[in-house]
Amino acid sequence: MSKKREMPIVVATLPLVIMIIGMGFTIIKYEGAPHIPLLLGAFSASVIALIYGYSWDEIEQSYYTGIHKSLPAIVILILVGLIIGSWIGGGVVGSLIYYGLKLISPGFFLVSIMLLCTIVALSIGSSWSTMATIGVAGMGIGISMGIPEPMIAGAIISGAYMGDKMSPLSDTTNLASGIANVNLFEHIKHMLYTTVPAYIFAFIVFAVLGRQFSVNAFEYGKIEGIMESLQNHFLISPWLLLVPVAVIVLVLFKIPALPSLSIGVILGFLCQIAIQGDAIGTAVISLYDGYTIETENQLISDLLNRGGLSSMMYTISLTIVAMIFGGVLEGTGILKRMMDGMVDLVRSGRALIPTTVLTSFSTNVLMAEQYISIIIPARMYADSYTEKGLHRKNLSRAVEDGGTVTSVLVPWNTGGIFVAGTLGVETLSYVPYAFFNLATPIISIIFALIGFSIVKTKMQDKKNHAPNDGMDTSG
Repeated sequence: MSKKREMPIVVATLPLVIMIIGMGFTIIKYEGAPHIPLLLGAFSASVIALIYGYSWDEIEQSYYTGIHKSLPAIVILILVGLIIGSWIGGGVVGSLIYYGLKLISPGFFLVSIMLLCTIVALSIGSSWSTMATIGVAGMGIGISMGIPEPMIAGAIISGAYMGDKMSPLSDTTNLASGIANVNLFEHIKHMLYTTVPAYIFAFIVFAVLGRQFSVNAFEYGKIEGIMESLQNHFLISPWLLLVPVAVIVLVLFKIPALPSLSIGVILGFLCQIAIQGDAIGTAVISLYDGYTIETENQLISDLLNRGGLSSMMYTISLTIVAMIFGGVLEGTGILKRMMDGMVDLVRSGRALIPTTVLTSFSTNVLMAEQYISIIIPARMYADSYTEKGLHRKNLSRAVEDGGTVTSVLVPWNTGGIFVAGTLGVETLSYVPYAFFNLATPIISIIFALIGFSIVKTKMQDKKNHAPNDGMDTSG
């Protein structure tokens, strides 16, 4: 085996710099896909690893390891494509849009869909499942009301991620508390300090933005045309609303996401055959190619001609490529070298929490996976929190504030890829409206710098730790 040499930090950051420059040219200048810049970053990381003593077999294995970590997300993406195709064909999405248009006022739509997504995600513990079901229908309702798609997506994302972050059923919430060795409910309680202000901020902004879509400014003739078109092409029934309700109930009873979503696909498939009267072959085609509809209403045509497994192939390929880049960074020690440099910069407990938040966000950018953005920083900084006399729940909150909610802000992260593929809105378009996700890490950093809601360990646990640096001990 070849002898490995330690990389200078400047060299370790080169793949990231190359990837970001390539991403800027590809997306901003040429309006292309991010796949090639990510592969360029992976190639440059591979070359650097070879120079510093890694064998090609080790580098190649890091590719496969990265792809392996993305497999759960890929399976979810496949099911989401199937569920969208089957629910549109089965009239489920049409019924949700129809009754949503009857019940929700345009002026209150943004805050209404945000609250609804919060409640559902809090109940089932999954932002992805919430966005794949309630979110898809919410996009249809909001677009029908003439509200800009990025704005609708921002409200859905803000609500779904707040509910997911605060739910005791959430995998990321359990992961963060588990790795930091903090009681789950202590962790959730401590997150209230940063999560509630961010949520209130998002709610107020969406309430203000929603005023421009008031009843007086809205054309009800357009709404009636959409509802009439839906009735002409689907059998609209409140009974069809039981399909998403069934999926939510299954998750509430702690049935894993994959079988729950699979049952949702089956129910949508059966509804298309038994209720909408389509042939079995048509329903099968909807599962792969998506639902196809020809209607005199262009908005309905644009909205409902989608879904199916094929619609997720771009998203799946981007997920694989992103995880190849992340895998080679981790497997060749490049990521660790960059992170070691960040640890060296920490000189006080007051700086440790902002550094943790920024590291979690940086990991989302580098590794393209929100779970890794929780795991790596939590492992990296655990001893530092103990040494500086900080309670571990500061660590668990920081990795959630910087990792969980920011994954959707990165176009090549599995979170950003999922949202773009599911809601049909490009990441960079909805990011300015994801107010909760933008505000949470900022509030977390500000509170750490001023010493608010930072919990110290008890005196008897601090005998061999660093002295108090003057931070607030309020819990």
